[in-house]
Amino acid sequence: MNLSDSRTAGQPATTLGPSPEAQPLVRLSAAEAVFNAVRADIESGKVAVGGKLSSEASLSQQYGVSRSVIREALRSCTALGLTVTKTGKGTFVVADKVANDLTLGQYSARDLTEARPHIEVPAAGLAAQRRTNEELETMRHIVAAMTTETDPESWVALDSSFHAAIARASGNKVFASVVADIRGALAFQSETLNMVADRQHASDTEHQRILEAIEAGSADQASSAMAEHLRAVGVALDSILNN
Repeated sequence: MNLSDSRTAGQPATTLGPSPEAQPLVRLSAAEAVFNAVRADIESGKVAVGGKLSSEASLSQQYGVSRSVIREALRSCTALGLTVTKTGKGTFVVADKVANDLTLGQYSARDLTEARPHIEVPAAGLAAQRRTNEELETMRHIVAAMTTETDPESWVALDSSFHAAIARASGNKVFASVVADIRGALAFQSETLNMVADRQHASDTEHQRILEAIEAGSADQASSAMAEHLRAVGVALDSILNN
């Protein structure tokens, strides 16, 4: 996938080894910039399959960012099937090209893509009919916070919270339980899509449409808005996996 139009395009090229010329990265797109650099080194063969990446502490010092930013970038490399992190040993390159599915903890992107329309579309419709004023206010607060959030990790936490809030507002305990169970995977997927496919702004717009339909009490519009959001997520996933 061509990432030249990312928010960090045009920054000086960086390497994984210690370098006195390494430039600190802008915080808003720091994780994306680190991810771009690491992915480029892996796909070009600069870091060979079987090789070990520099430690989090070394990468943090090299790029002038926090270790949490480094972990965020490395999680996306793992999700794409490029690396594996072994506790106490480090992060190792296991492939030089993106896998045919994303690994999201105990679930995969394919698992989520196949299951979510059967759960979240009807849940949105029921939420439009059954939500309480308190539940609606919670959803409004989450969506408002997402549109102004500049920290990627905080944004993905809000994203999964919004979907969980809709499931709870549906009044269906099965829907609520399932979405609560996959919240971690949803956050992991959103984090990777935002970094690789720049999905955050589009998601904000789609979430606003879902919220407006729920607020209006229109089950059909809420279901349709959620279906369109999930379709767009699927398209973004395909653009990554089929590159």
